[in-house]
Amino acid sequence: MSAPSSARADVAVIGGTGFYSFLDGGAEEVQVDTPYGPTSAPISLGEVAGRRVAFLPRHGRHHDFPPHAVPYRANLWALASLGVRQVLAPCAVGGLRPEVAPGDVVVPDQLVDRTHRRVSSYVESGAIHLPFADPYCPGVRRAVLDADPGLRDGGTMVVIEGPRFSTRAESQAYAASGWTLINMTGHPEAPLARELGLCYAAIALVTDMDAGAETGEGVDQEAVFALFRANLERLTGLLASAVAGLPDPSGCSCSTWAEGLDLPYLPPA
Repeated sequence: MSAPSSARADVAVIGGTGFYSFLDGGAEEVQVDTPYGPTSAPISLGEVAGRRVAFLPRHGRHHDFPPHAVPYRANLWALASLGVRQVLAPCAVGGLRPEVAPGDVVVPDQLVDRTHRRVSSYVESGAIHLPFADPYCPGVRRAVLDADPGLRDGGTMVVIEGPRFSTRAESQAYAASGWTLINMTGHPEAPLARELGLCYAAIALVTDMDAGAETGEGVDQEAVFALFRANLERLTGLLASAVAGLPDPSGCSCSTWAEGLDLPYLPPA
């Protein structure tokens, strides 16, 4: 079933691990057909801070999809088809370096891809090469940072394939490279958003220190989920404030990079 033509939103929130709902009761729910199959879950539509917002749980409503199997292309294409132009993407991350600690919320400014099984582009033919030196939208990042003075500004997030956590040696190598955070879902979500001309920023909640960052048993899944649950209220308030402060995306380089190019994968306007 395709979404009704009246189903529109200009902002999206993609919920991460443990973040399976966002909008208040009464939200409209739509299922969007995409050329890439079904989305992780039906998309909820509602009002936040006077803006039309779409919410989609990245892993499904009951954590149905492990990170390497999330239908990233369907998710982003469906949101764009609803009119979304700006995306806030909270996620759970591990810390790699001592400047971050569990409970910190970081707005990363760089991304390293260490995945290997995922389809990371909509481009299937032709010469379309995405400029991606700065993977996150500066305007959306600034709105998030302005929403909470306690956030950490900047850091490099390395994305691994999963679903297993890193070995201690892998974690130590990532930290030695100067990378700050480790995650399993930030890629290909970020480049897919950029290919669609969407302004996208990650909001990274540090749930643990990764295996190589400190001695002990390494990462424990239940501890990760518990810390994320404990911070849901803070994240929800942060997202509402960030939505209220989002700038007009018109003219942003996240969308203007494709001017003059024929992008056959774009959803109908």
